[in-house]
Amino acid sequence: MEIVIKAAQFLLSISILIIIHEMGHFLAAKWFNTRVEKFYLFFNPWFSLFKFKKGETTYGMGWLPLGGYVKISGMIDESMDKDQMKKPPQPWEFRSKPAWQRLIIMVAGVTFNLLLAIIIYIGMLTVSGETYLPAENLKHGIVADSLAQEIGLKTGDKIIAVNNKKVDDFNEIRMKFIRDDAEIVTVKRNNDTININVPPEFFGKLVSARGAGFIDVRFPFIVAELEEGSVAKKAGIKKNDHIIGINDKETWSFHEFRNEVTNYKGEQVTLSVKRNEEIKKIPLQIPETAVIGVYVKHVSELLTFETVNYSIFQAIPAGAVKAYQTTVENLRGFAMLFRPEVKVSESLGGFITIGGIFAPTWDWHSFWAITALLSVILAIINLLPIPALDGGHVMFLVYEIIAGRKPADKFLEYAQMIGMILLLSLLIYVNFNDIMRLFN
Repeated sequence: MEIVIKAAQFLLSISILIIIHEMGHFLAAKWFNTRVEKFYLFFNPWFSLFKFKKGETTYGMGWLPLGGYVKISGMIDESMDKDQMKKPPQPWEFRSKPAWQRLIIMVAGVTFNLLLAIIIYIGMLTVSGETYLPAENLKHGIVADSLAQEIGLKTGDKIIAVNNKKVDDFNEIRMKFIRDDAEIVTVKRNNDTININVPPEFFGKLVSARGAGFIDVRFPFIVAELEEGSVAKKAGIKKNDHIIGINDKETWSFHEFRNEVTNYKGEQVTLSVKRNEEIKKIPLQIPETAVIGVYVKHVSELLTFETVNYSIFQAIPAGAVKAYQTTVENLRGFAMLFRPEVKVSESLGGFITIGGIFAPTWDWHSFWAITALLSVILAIINLLPIPALDGGHVMFLVYEIIAGRKPADKFLEYAQMIGMILLLSLLIYVNFNDIMRLFN
């Protein structure tokens, strides 16, 4: 069921992004009296799921969810309609319009994606404000996973500064490591303040792992609810119990328990449970799935989060700033792929990776936050100077404006074909990477 929910959110999100992107091209083309022959959500090789014609435009939905398109008359695009290009130019065609108008039509798609991100952020800030976890409120410190342990971090540490700059928002720590090229991490361990030096090669490992195996919030494993018929309920575990150990191994936090329980699949163990300040020993058979059937009390109930509320007038500039910051962060992320210590093959992901970032339950706040992020990423990718992308068309139009002449149609056809082959190859490559990760 979790996979179905994630897939549904993914399809809805990309559908919104595609429609908004193509709407940008569509409206800009109409503004300059350019004929749009088709407006499609998803691609439709061989057949369409449905279509209808209104005016001069056919609207439809394809069956292949790899993107969408508007077919603009007199334009060399993914349709590769060579017959139309052999005919004399007509005044309503893209190729008959001045270069500056064609440039606006081509950048309108990414412009609409950025506007969508701004609108989503404005709406989210207005409705629910901005909630974050101050680093100083992690009273139990962090969970240091394998990557964090490599540089000397330990579970229970409290990170107070990166590169001698105070950390305010816990969720910003990962980005501080990447964006600021962390060299020194200052932590509070017990009653001591310690500086930890970060080796230069750690950056590449962190980017390649996409932050996995690094740090997380440490919070106690307190039972919120139990599943009917679960091994935990049958064994006598109750709501509000704090599970603190398996056999002789301490598992005070949820993450420590989750990591340790996988070592006892199919075995009989004794759980140490704290109930009303009393420690109880409860025998229990760990299933082969390593799932005992309890729901953990959410971290938001155990730690103090801060919320900044916005009026609509405050949210408008704040939403624009947030979209700008998201764009800058992602541009930096793309630039980091070209650093020698980063393994690009491990850093790229396809549909499985993207779908995996959606929540396992339908959460509208999470959905819109991810959709805004993907809208920014889609805008950046589409502006890359690759033929078959908007950025490729923009590149040739800028050349035309500067040189005073447009590239030959035959050259544009070959460039479009090469660009489509490159994009298809990249699409196959990143999704193959996803599949291989599942098997590994």
